[in-house]
Amino acid sequence: MGSRVLSTAPTLDHFYRLLPGDDRPAAAEVPAEAVPDPYHRLLVHPHHMTVTVEEFYGGRVDVRVLARRHAGDEYARKILLALREDGRVVQFGLVRIDLGACTPPVRAAIVEGKTPIGRVLIEHDMLRRIEPTAFLRCRLSARMAGWFGASPGAETYGRLGVIYTGDRPVVEVLEVLAPVG
Repeated sequence: MGSRVLSTAPTLDHFYRLLPGDDRPAAAEVPAEAVPDPYHRLLVHPHHMTVTVEEFYGGRVDVRVLARRHAGDEYARKILLALREDGRVVQFGLVRIDLGACTPPVRAAIVEGKTPIGRVLIEHDMLRRIEPTAFLRCRLSARMAGWFGASPGAETYGRLGVIYTGDRPVVEVLEVLAPVG
């Protein structure tokens, strides 16, 4: 499985077919200008979410892998990003990666599952371009609300996107933020 399996317009259904679960939020696409602050600052940009949430919360995040699937060059995982300082979960994510586009050290670091993908790509200076493809208004499932320490049905925002190396899609992402405020 190579890059031909990656989409340039991933959907919520696409990710939950990869790694199903009872954590799926109820979500609707919204235009970028309808995403309110601080979510707008956190989501509407072409930067890695790892860096963005670290800047917003003023501390490093660690990754917790909830589920993974690995077949040949296709690797998918469902994760939480949690603040290193207090363990508070600040982001949920689902990603699918074309490992065939990665150098052996990048591939090894991703599969190891101890470092957020954004940090791996940055630390290994892997050329990348991040393109958000859709923004989502989400109502949290009970499971996701529990991870975030929020009430089921609480509203938050997220995004879908693709990370490219040159013109090649290498990573598909779903990123949902913990409710802020």
